[in-house]
Amino acid sequence: MKNRNVFTSERFILMIIIINSIVIFLQESGLDSPIISILDVLCTIIFIIEMISRHIALGVKGYWKVGWNRMDGLLVILSIPSLVSYVMPAQLFDLSFVLILRVLRVFRFFRLIHIFPNFGAIVNNLWKALKDSLPIFIGFFILVVVFALFSCAIFREASPQYFGTPMEAIYSIFRLCTIEGWYEIPDSLSHTLSAGQLAWVRIYFIVILIAGGVIGLSFVNSIFVDAMVSDNNDDLEKEVDKLNKKIDALSENIKYLQDCLEKHSTRT
Repeated sequence: MKNRNVFTSERFILMIIIINSIVIFLQESGLDSPIISILDVLCTIIFIIEMISRHIALGVKGYWKVGWNRMDGLLVILSIPSLVSYVMPAQLFDLSFVLILRVLRVFRFFRLIHIFPNFGAIVNNLWKALKDSLPIFIGFFILVVVFALFSCAIFREASPQYFGTPMEAIYSIFRLCTIEGWYEIPDSLSHTLSAGQLAWVRIYFIVILIAGGVIGLSFVNSIFVDAMVSDNNDDLEKEVDKLNKKIDALSENIKYLQDCLEKHSTRT
């Protein structure tokens, strides 16, 4: 029972997650060694024991109904095959995919986020902002797709590296909307178009930049930020309404007292 409490301790598991992230960082940097490999195996075993301990403590349904547990459990299950790489010769099987699954454990580092204050409120605001901004995102995506398909039909032969396929065209138009390096794409057409054609092409891409980048993307950002802080504004409006009601009630009481004083003065 004591060991189970250790393996389900939040602080202990967070410490193991940090150690495992450092181990994966060293392994991916080419600094692998027997000690690092042993630490990697120990972290995996501890994660497995933690998952089993939580299943015992919470039950199968109780464990998997919690979002963080679902993420942790899935990552642990996917990383279990990585233990095979330490006991099975690499010549017999291609273990590259197994090693990729091992790296997935680094996503458990996101578990550290929930220790920050008001993280639940931030997540709720983020989710609400995504839902409220969904029509704007869809509209912006449609705008990108329309320009991409039109550009793909026109510039497929002149610039196949940017507009050879619809997917490449969508990516290229999205790059234009981010403004960074937007001039590289129209300049790539300078070798295949005449001076007059290139002038019209540059005007066309400037229109895309203004519509999608300066106006479109800025509008998406503003709507998303406004939706993120809308809850705070709602709370503030509620407090202001309560204050106004108190002021109205106080004004009525003052008026009532004034009326009473006037009646009393007229009697005397």
